[in-house]
Amino acid sequence: MEALFAITLGVLAASGVYLLMRARIYPVVMGLTLISYAVNLFLFAMGRLGTGVPAVIGKSAEYGDPIPQALVLTAIVIGFAMTAFVVVLSLRALGELRTDHVDGEEPR
Repeated sequence: MEALFAITLGVLAASGVYLLMRARIYPVVMGLTLISYAVNLFLFAMGRLGTGVPAVIGKSAEYGDPIPQALVLTAIVIGFAMTAFVVVLSLRALGELRTDHVDGEEPR
């Protein structure tokens, strides 16, 4: 299972970095979103209990650590809000500049 998480993290991060290097606004936004997904998956994977282990361990009522799940949930909400803001900002820039290039100029 760790290998699957590692491969998924690598693919998400590599795809995000590739999209960040594009000259258009939409791929840059998608790249930032993919990198945030990779970070969320990393945080969630670091906080899991283990394979086949229940969330409540034994009769002493020791619970699993809820901090990683809370961090990921908060990061998802903040990431969605920031993505929506950047999309609206890019649509405004597209309307005013008539181009969707990151630097505002068409390539020569």
